[in-house]
This record gives sequence, C-alpha cells and structure tokens, in this order.
Amino acid sequence: MILEHCDLEINPKQQGEFEEAIMRGVETVIAKSKGFRGFKVNHSVESPARYLLFIYWETLENHTVDFRGSAAFAEWRSIVGPFFAKPPVVEHFTLVGKSV
Repeated sequence: MILEHCDLEINPKQQGEFEEAIMRGVETVIAKSKGFRGFKVNHSVESPARYLLFIYWETLENHTVDFRGSAAFAEWRSIVGPFFAKPPVVEHFTLVGKSV
C-alpha cells in the first residue's frame, strides 16, 4: 500500500467552501479510481491555511499513472484547484511501522 501525502495551502477565508469541495472531490472522483483504498483530510490548528490530504493507493502506479493520466485528474483539479494558494506538495510513502 502507498500513502500519498498532499500538503495544501488555501486562502483561510475560503475554509468552509474548500472543505466541502475537497470532500466532494474525493468522494465523487478519486474514490472511484483504480487502486483507491481510503483517505483522510486534516486541517492545521496552528496554520489555518494548511491542510493535509492523505490518500491510500494499492500501488504507486494507481496514483501516478492510472489516476494522474485519466480525465478524473482534471475533474478533481477543477473542483479543488481554484482554492489553492500555491501548488500542492505531493509525496508518496510506504509504511514502516504502525500503532493502533
């Protein structure tokens, strides 16, 4: 399993609209993608403009090839992209250890 980590910065005045958009985008677009296994979205307490989006994929290629190379990626970006104050920082991780 691969964890996609997206560090997102928005205009904090758009918090409510962004939170609705990101949930709608994940649930209606990304969740239908090949290899999608789950997600969570966290909002920073100290930095109101900052969000972290975590998406779990079966393989790295499910994100980098299957999703990014599909029309669904453009649809996703049209939903959340207008809120971005700067381009997202995206990295992929593998699990080393876990508790809970």
